[in-house]
Amino acid sequence: MHKSLKIKYTYNCLIKFWHTNILLNLRHFTKGMRYLDFLKDDDVYLFNEGTNYYSYRFMGAHLIDGGCFFSVWAPNAKRVSVVGDFNGWDEQANLMKRYKESGIWYCFIEGVKEYDNYKYEIESAKGHITLKSDPYGFYSEIRPDTASKVFKIAGYDWEDGKWQEYKSKNSFYDKPVSIYEVHLGSWKKKDGDFLSYRELAKELVSYVKEMGFTHIELLPISEHPFDGSWGYQVTGYYSVTSRYGNPKDFMYFVDLCHQNNIGVILDWVPAHFPKDEHGLSRFDGTCLYEHENPLKGEHPEWGTYIFNYGRNEVRSFLISNALFWFDVFHIDGLRVDAVTSMLYLDYAKKDGEWIPNKYGGRENLEAIDFMKKLNEAVFKYYPNSLMIAEESTAWPLVTKPSYIGGLGYNFKWNMGWMHDTLDYMSMDPIYRKYHHDKLTFSMTYAFSENFILPLSHDEVVHGKKSLIEKMPMDYNEKFANLRALYGYMYAHPGKKLLFMGCEFGQLIEWKYDYELDWHLLNYDMHRKLQNYVKSLNHFYVENSCLYDVDFSWDGFRWIDHNDFNQSIIVFQRISKNKDFIISVFNFTPVLRENYRIGVPVKGEYREVFSSDRSEFGGFGIENEGVIMSEDLKWHNCSFSINIKVPPLSAIFFKLVPLKEGQI
Repeated sequence: MHKSLKIKYTYNCLIKFWHTNILLNLRHFTKGMRYLDFLKDDDVYLFNEGTNYYSYRFMGAHLIDGGCFFSVWAPNAKRVSVVGDFNGWDEQANLMKRYKESGIWYCFIEGVKEYDNYKYEIESAKGHITLKSDPYGFYSEIRPDTASKVFKIAGYDWEDGKWQEYKSKNSFYDKPVSIYEVHLGSWKKKDGDFLSYRELAKELVSYVKEMGFTHIELLPISEHPFDGSWGYQVTGYYSVTSRYGNPKDFMYFVDLCHQNNIGVILDWVPAHFPKDEHGLSRFDGTCLYEHENPLKGEHPEWGTYIFNYGRNEVRSFLISNALFWFDVFHIDGLRVDAVTSMLYLDYAKKDGEWIPNKYGGRENLEAIDFMKKLNEAVFKYYPNSLMIAEESTAWPLVTKPSYIGGLGYNFKWNMGWMHDTLDYMSMDPIYRKYHHDKLTFSMTYAFSENFILPLSHDEVVHGKKSLIEKMPMDYNEKFANLRALYGYMYAHPGKKLLFMGCEFGQLIEWKYDYELDWHLLNYDMHRKLQNYVKSLNHFYVENSCLYDVDFSWDGFRWIDHNDFNQSIIVFQRISKNKDFIISVFNFTPVLRENYRIGVPVKGEYREVFSSDRSEFGGFGIENEGVIMSEDLKWHNCSFSINIKVPPLSAIFFKLVPLKEGQI
């Protein structure tokens, strides 16, 4: 070859090599710079420190141009690979790298698409190999399959701006809160199958709005393998269950709730997790998310593991998960499940099944500190959210700020009120006068915490019977008892919660695998009970006396709590502007005519609501027209009125405003 031609040929080869290799490597390098931006030293440091509360933004699977970035925490693993649809589930195809000394493994894989299935194959230090779902996975296969699915979580176009603006300016302490508790899989079905999130958005949201509830509370919707756990044994904390659709379908559900001025609360389960092999258990071959000592790390009664709340990365994982629901899905509150089990090291354990804390006590100091930090983080970033503790003991200051020694929640389920009231209402009325204190005792502690009064799913399962079947006496009187119970709940200080089906008198216990017995609405009494709950909700929302001073004696005054012989109680609810409603409850099947009650102000009174109206299934006994007070002292009041109190009823009276010029 001629020398000049040879030089030219060599030059062209070099150019070709440079284009095909150096530029290709540069392209990979710049791509690497993009995906390595997910792992920043500061973020990783905070994650390892236990204070990165947005760790889902760099952990898990994240689609970017050309592929997907994966990262997982498995500090004690010998090898970690990403296996999935995109590589034929080949454990050698995409080996992950360690990120410095953080315990995090990462890699970038080209060609990965949304909805691709994947898992992490983890080889432990001892050589044991397991396939694990992604702890930070945003979406999952439908059970019984257990792989995570790549999903682009960003990009939903929210239309709930008005709701968010309202929430930013208002807390719920002095607002009406009437919660409809729902299990999505059994509220209603379609040809025996689940309704989708979008179908539920259409049907459930319109129903809740019509019924007058202010909030929906959902039993856990994080991914879980077993329907019969009702969602309380979670394997995918960041994954909205695929039973009803994908994450953006659930965003649509929340969005539509907000557009209809309905708040959304999720049940959240940081107390324990199941032992399913694909989940968090023994994640890298060691006790990573759980305690190594089974006396501290297991619930014998539930057959589950307890989170290691003292491990920094576990705190980052759990607190990030709480904020994830507020940030990504715009939810309004979390009801934290099984708080009691977190507080006590000996919860549901026998002697020898637990170990005391460093001071020799039964309190779980690490869990207590975790909950304080959890609530501090939530209220720092989402100030007017609802953080509700399901806590059944007399643990003090559950709903007080952490800086004064409280746990930092802003609401707590009033389990004492629930148990006492249901015990009382289940009695034959002839015996109720001997247990009058079950009605009145709740007021000795009603303002010690910010309470929600729950008639929840737990009270209509496991042989406890449905609410209507708990009620004594014959068919019609069961409904009258239940109406009186609901009226008492809505008048009593505290926010309200009612489980689905209870609003129309579901006869059988709740069954998670069947829809509610909607056919009961073909029967008169069930339809009238539903109408009563609807009317009661609207009456509650329209009368600030019943909600705007729920957590102070300023909003409540006994008129008579001593008439145990006739099983009647009378009290006054008072609003911020000093308007008031007088509530009268008769828990016997006897009409009380010419029954005198004290009233605080001279004037004309009118019955404004009654559970005994015929449209609700009652007898239709009314206090018609205006009732003029008399200058007759009664019940430590300077004035009194004479009324009729229907059997098994809740009735409400208001002062008629004076007309102009009237003295």
